[in-house]
Amino acid sequence: MTGMMPKGDGVVCAGNWIVDIVHTLDRWPAKSDLVHILSEAEGVGGGAANVAIDLAAFDTGLPLFAVGLTGTDRHAETVRLACRAAGLDSRHLGATAAAATAHTHVMNLPGDSRTFLYHAGANDLFDAAQLSIGALAEMDARIFYLGYLNLLNGLDAIGPDGSTGAAALLRRARLAGMQTCVDLVSTDGPRFRTTVEATLAEIDHLFLNEIEAARATGLAISGPQDAKGMEAAGRQLLAAGVRQTVILHSRDLAIWLPKLGSAVRLASIPMPASEIVSPVGAGDAFCAGVIFGIHEHWPPNYALLLGHRAAAAALRSPTATGSIPPLVALMPEAFATS
Repeated sequence: MTGMMPKGDGVVCAGNWIVDIVHTLDRWPAKSDLVHILSEAEGVGGGAANVAIDLAAFDTGLPLFAVGLTGTDRHAETVRLACRAAGLDSRHLGATAAAATAHTHVMNLPGDSRTFLYHAGANDLFDAAQLSIGALAEMDARIFYLGYLNLLNGLDAIGPDGSTGAAALLRRARLAGMQTCVDLVSTDGPRFRTTVEATLAEIDHLFLNEIEAARATGLAISGPQDAKGMEAAGRQLLAAGVRQTVILHSRDLAIWLPKLGSAVRLASIPMPASEIVSPVGAGDAFCAGVIFGIHEHWPPNYALLLGHRAAAAALRSPTATGSIPPLVALMPEAFATS
C-alpha cells in the first residue's frame, strides 16, 4: 500500500522527541529500598515521535514529517535511526549542542502502571521561531500535530499578548492550510490549566485523558469510567475556544465531542492482563489512530475504533511503538470491497 496517498496529504508531527529507557521492576520500592530490574528496553518516545512512528507502522504511504529538536549525543542518533527506519521526513528535526537529547527512565510494573523520570534537555529549547509559515507550507500536509503541550517549555510560556508560543506555532500551521491536533501530558505543574487555556483558540482537535481533562478545567472527574464528568470537561473546553473537536480517552472509553452535534462514545477493547507488557505509548497510539481517521474523513466511531485497536496493540510491547501492526491488520473492514 506504499505510495497510495496523493500530494497534499500527510501529517506533521511536532514536539517531544525522547529516548525512553524502560525498566520493568519486580515491585515498586519503598524509600531507600532495593528492587530488581527484570528487563530493560530502549526505544524512542514522546508525543511527536510516537504518533509519527505509529502512523508509519500503519504502512499506508502517508507522508510524515518529524519536527522538533534533539541534542548531538548518542540518544540523538537513536532518534534519527528510528526516523530513518520509519521513513519519516526529518529535515525539520533540528539538533543543538546546547542541551542533551531528552530522555526518560520509565519504571514499569507489569499489570499495574508506569512512572516517568524525565530529563527535558533539547525539548525545552524547541520554540515557535524554528518554523516559519513558509517552511510549514513547503511540507504541504493536511494535519499538524503537537505533543505534548505542558512538556515543551519554549512553547508553553505565555507571552504579553496572553497566548503561548504553542498558539503562535499552531496559528502558522493553520495559515499554511493545516488542521491542528494537540495532545496534553499528565503533569501536575502550576501552569497546566493556564497554558491550556492560552492555547485553545488555535486548536482544531484536542486530545486528553480524564486526568488531564480535570486539570485543564478544574472540574471533578471520578475516574476512567466517569463519562459524564469527562463530557462536561470536554464541553467546557469547547466553549473556551477549541475550534472543532475534543477527543477524550481513558482506560475504559473514548468520547468524541464536536463543536456542534452529539457526543460519540465507544468503550475500550478489554485486554487480558497476561497480554499487557507495558502501557507506555498506548495513549499516543490511540491518538495516532484517531488522527488517521480525521485525515481520511472517517466517521467518529470508525476513528475511535482504530484508536482503541492501536492502543490495545501498543500494550503488547515494552516500548511505546514496538508492536503496532499495519492498518490492514488493525482495520480489515476499511479494505473490504462490496
